[in-house]
Amino acid sequence: MEPVLLFILIGVVVVGGIIGLGVNLLRGGSRTNTLEREAPTVGAPTRPGLPADDLDREPPGEAVTSPPETPATTAPEPEVVEPEPAPPAEPEAPAFEKPESARGRLQRLRARLARSNSALGKGLLALLSRGGLDEEAWEEVEDTLIASDLGVEATTELVDSLRRRVSVEGATDEATVRGWLKEELLALVQPGLDRRIASSRVGDRPAVILVVGVNGTGKTTTVGKLARVLVAEDRDVLLGAADTFRAAAADQLATWGDRVGVPTVRSDRDGADPAAVAFDAVKAGIEEEVDVVIIDTAGRLHNKVGLMDELGKVKRVIEKQSEIDEVLLVLDATTGQNGLQQAKVFSEAVNVTGIVLSKLDGTAKGGIVVAVQRQLGVPVKLVGLGEGPDDLAPFDPEAFVDAILD
Repeated sequence: MEPVLLFILIGVVVVGGIIGLGVNLLRGGSRTNTLEREAPTVGAPTRPGLPADDLDREPPGEAVTSPPETPATTAPEPEVVEPEPAPPAEPEAPAFEKPESARGRLQRLRARLARSNSALGKGLLALLSRGGLDEEAWEEVEDTLIASDLGVEATTELVDSLRRRVSVEGATDEATVRGWLKEELLALVQPGLDRRIASSRVGDRPAVILVVGVNGTGKTTTVGKLARVLVAEDRDVLLGAADTFRAAAADQLATWGDRVGVPTVRSDRDGADPAAVAFDAVKAGIEEEVDVVIIDTAGRLHNKVGLMDELGKVKRVIEKQSEIDEVLLVLDATTGQNGLQQAKVFSEAVNVTGIVLSKLDGTAKGGIVVAVQRQLGVPVKLVGLGEGPDDLAPFDPEAFVDAILD
């Protein structure tokens, strides 16, 4: 072979070796980088004699089988027990007021009553105890009694009786005169009258009470207080708001009832027919089997014929489904003799069965009790002795007379 060809062949071999070495170096560097990026997991299986970078390749004629993975033993998930839904909370029962028992109220309020009747009691005692009563002195006694709203007829009877006693017995010491006065006044108050309030069921129906009176006597307030008196006596009461003329009268009555858990039947609009409301109230009382239904009526002037005729209509409409067991006339005790004419007209329209004397704690004169009973022939059954919710008391003749003379 010629030297030139030999020299070329040797050059080609050298260059090829150099190129191959460079390629291998490049491949090794790449492999190193790959291992750095894809390092085998610690604990991964390896095969002897195989480079680490060939783990992902199967050798010829041999299947690479990874050992079966042992499934991890996992604890069963705890069973989720859904909590039972809590029962719906029952609405809290409203806290009703517990009215004071009606028994003994008049005794508790005797001090007020005594203050309002000092002219009748203390004035008489002073006059009768001074001795040497002449005609002028007896005229003073008469004036004191008349000023106390006792009325002329009752005053004449009382003075005549006292004069006989003084003339016969001659005693004028205070203790003796006090005893005489108590006896005579108690006789005038008529302790034997039936002063019970019709508040118990009659057969298969409730008792029905109709409350009437002129404007401004405290009628609606009296109805609310009467409900408290009856609730204190364990009666099941329902109220009827038949005063549809006065703004907010039904609201006022319902507020009284709500305090002691007593429902109120009312119209949903002002100016509704009062007879219809009264009818609905009595009907509801029958259906709900309550003990007593109390109907509040609109205040009206006794000299307004149309209004009095309307009151008669209320009474007649109620009587289409139930008798009326009680008609209570509310009189303002401070009006004195003026109230007697009112009482007479109302009694003619609706057959009053009992009197409620409101405001007997201020300037009222105790003699009105006697006068109104004699005028109407019906008893005073309740007296209002203050502004408190439990200041309505059953009238007790003996306690009343004792309070006058205290």
